[in-house]
Amino acid sequence: MEHSSINSLTSPSRNTALFERAKKLIPGGVNSPVRAFKAVGGTPRFIQRAQGAYFWDADGKRYIDYIGSWGPMILGHGHPAVVEAVQAAVLEGFSYGAPTEREVELAEEIVKLVPSLEMVRLVSSGTEATMSVIRLARGATRRSKIIKFEGCYHGHSDALLVKAGSGLATFGSPTSAGVPPEVVQHTLVLEYNHIVQLEEAFSLHGKDIACLMIEPIAGNMNFVRASVPFIKRCRELCTEYGALLVFDEVMTGFRVALGGAQSVYAKSIPGFKPDMTALGKVIGGGMPMAAFGGSRAVMEHLAPIGSVYQAGTLSGNPVATACGLATLREIQKPGFYDALGARTRSLVEGLTQAATKAGVPFCSDSEGGMFGFFLLSQLPQNYPQVMKTDSPAFNRFYHAMLDSGVYYAPALYEAGFVSAAHTADDIETTIAAARDFFSSLASK
Repeated sequence: MEHSSINSLTSPSRNTALFERAKKLIPGGVNSPVRAFKAVGGTPRFIQRAQGAYFWDADGKRYIDYIGSWGPMILGHGHPAVVEAVQAAVLEGFSYGAPTEREVELAEEIVKLVPSLEMVRLVSSGTEATMSVIRLARGATRRSKIIKFEGCYHGHSDALLVKAGSGLATFGSPTSAGVPPEVVQHTLVLEYNHIVQLEEAFSLHGKDIACLMIEPIAGNMNFVRASVPFIKRCRELCTEYGALLVFDEVMTGFRVALGGAQSVYAKSIPGFKPDMTALGKVIGGGMPMAAFGGSRAVMEHLAPIGSVYQAGTLSGNPVATACGLATLREIQKPGFYDALGARTRSLVEGLTQAATKAGVPFCSDSEGGMFGFFLLSQLPQNYPQVMKTDSPAFNRFYHAMLDSGVYYAPALYEAGFVSAAHTADDIETTIAAARDFFSSLASK
């Protein structure tokens, strides 16, 4: 279905009423900015319930869900084993503020599955994990400066809300009001996949760099992979200069492979592993849960045995750990990732074929249960290239798919997610809806 203007779209009446009601009390009517549909226009869908690969909005319309709570729902919504585990945990108690056996079990499971980790600390959000990693890296190395890459999102802590500065000799500038320039004066922002710039940055600042933090597959540029040579050089330079290599796998951890994105790179780089890793989303199965970890030598700098302070009232929450444990046990079953990867590839290949047939510029990529696509002729390698995507065309595509009952992330620069609950019919329904839209573009 073709739309001449996003402003002409009509939204279900209850969604509209709820949004108007929310805006009176909640800034923008939402509790996380992208949910407001500001990037794509129109009215947000207020979700009433979810099951399997679907959720239903406040007017009862069903959508095929490709955000999966922004990644955690790798099994789909309401998986029986996960629901059973959570229900049992709730009956035992919501929160204790004291240690439990289950948080030890979850830590054991994570360390077993991610070879680079010897110890982990459980926290409640990805932002908390990456914020804590920065503090720990600085405390362990006794250095102040950090490297991040433009287009990589590591949560909303002050030191990481940074855009690129004017040159390699200068550091980043705040991307949010409320972040004083002096807070980000030690954050150096580089171009993703730019090896020469990376080498120059270490040459200039190497002895002062505490860590290099990177999304190995950047999910907030939609879906952009770090090249193998680039990751290899990141590892070499961190080792050479004594900086810590930090993989932000809040999104990719257990989503792209059982061992995370680092296991994907280890296939091409013998012996590869990061020094520290931030995890989230899948390890909580949809509950507020995240973690960070690394070698024992680094992690023992944390309080109460070290001098780097970190704490959290709800860390290791007993209900969240039950949800996470049940999820991690399910995804270890034989053939899980083979089936998930095949289903995801069938989606992106089908979308690409439909666009190509209609003569619409389109490219896509996927790994495991994570995918992305661009209205471009070839896959971008960095943020400036991503920014060349046809944003108005994407917005028309988004609303056409939404009207057809397909829910993608309401923003051009967000990755998508397939779950084990998505069926071949769900994929074909999605491709058919996209085919209709691409055909409408071609007929203009």
